[in-house]
Amino acid sequence: MDNKSTLSSSAVVAFAAVTALSGSAWAATTVQVGASGKTYASSAVQCAADPATGESSPVVEAGLFNPTTRLRATVTLNGTPVATVTTLIPATNVWLADGSNKVVVALNKKTVDSYVFTVQPGMCSLPDTSGNTFSADGTLEYAASGKSYATVTPGCAWNAGTGQAQPFVNLFDNGDYMLNVSVNGVPLTQLSTTHPHTPVFLSAGQNVISAANGYLSVDYYVRDGGDGTCTLP
Repeated sequence: MDNKSTLSSSAVVAFAAVTALSGSAWAATTVQVGASGKTYASSAVQCAADPATGESSPVVEAGLFNPTTRLRATVTLNGTPVATVTTLIPATNVWLADGSNKVVVALNKKTVDSYVFTVQPGMCSLPDTSGNTFSADGTLEYAASGKSYATVTPGCAWNAGTGQAQPFVNLFDNGDYMLNVSVNGVPLTQLSTTHPHTPVFLSAGQNVISAANGYLSVDYYVRDGGDGTCTLP
């Protein structure tokens, strides 16, 4: 990893390129670095297909941060061992349950970093989009409410927020509506007559895009972000 972050006595957020195990798509993600400066975990919970069940489930990544020597650490979830990470295989996926989850990365008895994640029930349950329709050429998906539509096939663009090229789709306001847009539950922007469309960058795995018109309606779109990265043309 590229250790350009400034470490603090607790955890900090840094940008790191990491390779995940178990086929999960975590090519690049924002992480938090432990107080020891030697371990890290994802800064946010993501949804991905659990290879054990095939279902979309909450997951984070944890492991060694920028290992330069022969390090070894044990990763546990709520006290139960998950995996051993090494310099050669520095990261592992940790599949979480609903509620509070404590992920610990321990190099030894003295060097132990803890990370706590809270998973809301149903976080990775995909919304019902069966009422959505598609344009004749299949390039656009229209919400059942008729208030918004989105491109179907992701493009590739530079995301200044993450400092990397990422897949994205465009979301459009389909009229004189005020739509609050979120991605995976995180507020993104508001669409209106003065701001009628926005790019939506996709993280690794499944992404749920919502466009809420107050309490009147909520439009949903589901897009696969692949490994969360792409190659610019």
